[in-house]
Amino acid sequence: MTSKLLKRTHMCGTLHSQNINEEIVVNGWVQKRRDLGGLIFVDLRDRTGLLQIVFDKDISLDAFNKAETIGSEYVICVKGKVYKRQSMNPNLPTGEIEIFAEELHILNTADTPPIYIKDDDVVSENLRLKYRYLDLRKPSMQNNLIFRSKIANIVRNFLTEDGFIEVETPMLINTTPEGARDYLVPSRVNPGKFYALPQSPQLFKQLLMVSGMERYFQIVKCFRDEDLRADRQPEFTQIDCEMSFVDMEDIIEVNQRLLQKVFKDALNIDIQLPIQRMSYKEAMERYGSDKPDIRFGFELVDVSKPVKTSGFKVFSSTVENGGFVKAINIEGYGDKFSRKDITSLEEVAKTYGAKGLAWMKIVEEEVVSPIAKFFTEEELSHLLKKVNGKSGDLILFVADKFDIVHDALGHLRLEVAKRLNLLNPDEFKLLWVTEFPLLEHDPEENRYVAKHHPFTSPMDEDIELLDTAPEKVRAKAYDIVLNGHEIGGGSIRIYSSQLQEKMFKVLGFTEKEAWEKFGYLLEAFKYGTPPHGGIAYGLDRLVMILTKEANIRQVIAFPKTQNATCLLTNAPSFVDEKQLKELSIQIQTQKES
Repeated sequence: MTSKLLKRTHMCGTLHSQNINEEIVVNGWVQKRRDLGGLIFVDLRDRTGLLQIVFDKDISLDAFNKAETIGSEYVICVKGKVYKRQSMNPNLPTGEIEIFAEELHILNTADTPPIYIKDDDVVSENLRLKYRYLDLRKPSMQNNLIFRSKIANIVRNFLTEDGFIEVETPMLINTTPEGARDYLVPSRVNPGKFYALPQSPQLFKQLLMVSGMERYFQIVKCFRDEDLRADRQPEFTQIDCEMSFVDMEDIIEVNQRLLQKVFKDALNIDIQLPIQRMSYKEAMERYGSDKPDIRFGFELVDVSKPVKTSGFKVFSSTVENGGFVKAINIEGYGDKFSRKDITSLEEVAKTYGAKGLAWMKIVEEEVVSPIAKFFTEEELSHLLKKVNGKSGDLILFVADKFDIVHDALGHLRLEVAKRLNLLNPDEFKLLWVTEFPLLEHDPEENRYVAKHHPFTSPMDEDIELLDTAPEKVRAKAYDIVLNGHEIGGGSIRIYSSQLQEKMFKVLGFTEKEAWEKFGYLLEAFKYGTPPHGGIAYGLDRLVMILTKEANIRQVIAFPKTQNATCLLTNAPSFVDEKQLKELSIQIQTQKES
């Protein structure tokens, strides 16, 4: 076996009929070998695609003999001539041609891979993640990472041309309260002290505005120790932007143009501007979510008024006690849901706090429902008019407190849309959600916490409510939503040290605690701070949606599992006593109860 590497002239997937009669050199991995006696056919693969190589005894006996020894995933170098293929393959971009090999150099052998290098392999995800370097050889995975790189470059080029300066911020920072749990890093040279990995560059980008950078961005790793799901990872990539001397309209204007550029250059899709807007209040009332998927209807309708005097006590007593009754009308799809299907929808509603799920079907102008007998004809007529009920509809009701009603019905409308295959991955619907609450009450800690983060500015007309009704204060905050996923969020920041201190006080920090945690920011605010604000996108989540993947791990090279472990490197792992001693750390084993 030789390891001679000739100078590559072409990538496999770039060769076409215009290359016929050219002498070329290609490198790659053996996808498949077929031995037909006097001829050996090899599908050679590199990042750009597949290419058929023909080994013919009459052209090169030496190359043919070597080809008899190669197997799947061998790494080879081939020199040969491009010919028109006898039987063309219309399903292959290079299907019009083939290469007749004159030289074959086996650069490396390969054991039989534990997973197949093909997109339709049904191997378990755990095995895919354990052998991720093999999984990443699959065309779909390589295409995802290539597309991700393309998105990052579009963003970087757009922001650079728009006057933004790319600045890196530290990875080892001070831990901060609020938000998710921090990942901590012990300091060897400062025994007993810890750094935190940044959940976002929030404080540093504000300091960059104080420093006069005016327009900053970076594509940066962030870390949050929180429960994981299909669109969330413990370490993720953020497109981070901040601007000085701006208001919300300025930030939205720049970012609408950015999104328009991304969709056009990456997918050749024209996004019409301005992007639709909706207040947080309207989003919750109509969709039960602050990140609504607006590709389909099934909007929430408040029916508290028409049911408050009905004989159905579940509804009437809920309204009487200050609760709500809301409904969604699954218009035209009533016949798609059997009693068994509705029972399974009820179980979905219960997972989000609902005590049950009431329903009505309209079949040929007749109401079919176990609760219909509790309503007079007039009450039923009023109710159906409120929800625009017609023959063929299924109406679902939840009665409870505000949060439970909206959470349950918000998730229920998504579940129904999934079952009816209404979530078209080729349709992209963007939405700005604005006027979020500044604060929300944490019953466990019995205090207010920031809905966005502690540096978000309240709306000017609501500032006086901080003293009297903090829960009513709206924030200068905005999220950009794509197909029911929050892909970005930001706010106008507090730039007055007095207002920032007031915000900390509302959040329950003493002046001493605020200065201990954020003193460097409060100190910086004393020296001339411009009005500023920004936004941050989740790059992984954006790419996941644009590639129509169902899981964020499909667009990250080396992701973690659902329980935040890396099956490839076995991280996290135990460390030896010597390392712990250097860090002044002692592990305390928890006793089993």
